[in-house]
Amino acid sequence: MPGPTGDDYVAFVTARQGPLLRAAYLICGDEHLAHDLLQDALIKLASRWERLRDEAPEAYVRRILYRDAISRWRRTRRERLVDQHDPGGELARLRTREPVEGWVEGAHVRQALLLLPPRQRAVVVLRYYEDLSEADIATTLGISRGTVKSQASDAMTTLRGLLPEVEGWVPRIVRGEERGTA
Repeated sequence: MPGPTGDDYVAFVTARQGPLLRAAYLICGDEHLAHDLLQDALIKLASRWERLRDEAPEAYVRRILYRDAISRWRRTRRERLVDQHDPGGELARLRTREPVEGWVEGAHVRQALLLLPPRQRAVVVLRYYEDLSEADIATTLGISRGTVKSQASDAMTTLRGLLPEVEGWVPRIVRGEERGTA
């Protein structure tokens, strides 16, 4: 028997929970917290499903995911201090290579993402993992397109310092290009 929101809500959750969970994990870096964030966001969506079903329910869930992740970060303030001049510290560990290249490269990037401030991390995840446009990111996070650009630029500068092998990679968003527009 379907719940109060109906079969279309169940179909939406079934179809989109994988990509939404991946986004939640990338933004917070913790599997259990990602599940909690997604569950909370889907509960909030369920209570507003009748109004949002024909609009943009996925955008609503993403907005809740990123805002709740940032709110949790602000409440706990679990900052990891990194001494950029310490050759044996966090940065040195990020630069070491392991035998399993594919996994390590992914883990390498995921670790570097966790060192970004929450808003920069959200912008990078939305842009480069979720492939959203600047306008969609601005709408999702409730910020201006200019803020999206500046946060992406700052994040990429930090990531280039953490991951020197990406030095030659200049994403379109940092150069000011967005899917064919100048």
